[in-house]
Amino acid sequence: MSARTRSRGRRAPSLLDDILAPGRLSVVFQPIFETGEPQPRLFALECLVRGPHGTNAERPDVLFDYVRRRQAECAVDRACIATALAEASRLPGKPHLSVNVHALTLDRDAGFRDFLLEHAGHAGIEPRRLVVEIVEATPPRLDGPSFRRALAELREAGITIALDDVGLGQSNYKMILDVRPEIYKLDRYLVTNAWSDSHRLVILDSLARMVRRLEARAVAEGVETRDELVAVEAAGIDLVHGFLLARPLARPALLEAGYLSGVPATLPS
Repeated sequence: MSARTRSRGRRAPSLLDDILAPGRLSVVFQPIFETGEPQPRLFALECLVRGPHGTNAERPDVLFDYVRRRQAECAVDRACIATALAEASRLPGKPHLSVNVHALTLDRDAGFRDFLLEHAGHAGIEPRRLVVEIVEATPPRLDGPSFRRALAELREAGITIALDDVGLGQSNYKMILDVRPEIYKLDRYLVTNAWSDSHRLVILDSLARMVRRLEARAVAEGVETRDELVAVEAAGIDLVHGFLLARPLARPALLEAGYLSGVPATLPS
């Protein structure tokens, strides 16, 4: 058999192969701040995964759109978790860490909780520091009992559950009732220019009051201006993230910023 014939029999590596190859994913950390203090202090870090450097999938929107089209959520979520926890293990202190997981992964990957706990253990991260943030950009095809069982197992391990993009897309009232999260991530679409939009202000206020009555916490996503910060604080929301306070940071930049040692966020003048 010639070399050309043998090469024809081999499958060319795909983008998915590249994504899943060791060392091809990277992590940045998005600080979430609590603003109830005199100055905003670190509440948690959201671990954001980037795809292989130098490819289109380096951008997270491209990466996870491709993953959904390939129906590879379970495999890629595992790779993202392993990468994120390994990088987080190199941070000082014991910050809370939020990791994004597709709803379909919780529904279909029966071994996900054990995988998560195993990698957290290797990284020296206690389960109580972990927040599993459920993301879903397409209508989830979930088996109700399996999904609820996965959530119960995570909570039994001491892990907090968050729901991403509340108020937009699939993070609707049905998902709220199915997930019953401890943390509600309010989508930045509701926050953008809220200070000058009475409809947005009413919706933010309504969601914030709902979350308080459910004895949970709300996070306002994508706060980019002082006026937006004033609007979400007026609604009673004291957990925020966004470019106003800090952009996503690679580990060296996060360490230099000092948030992990108690340095408050600085509001731009």
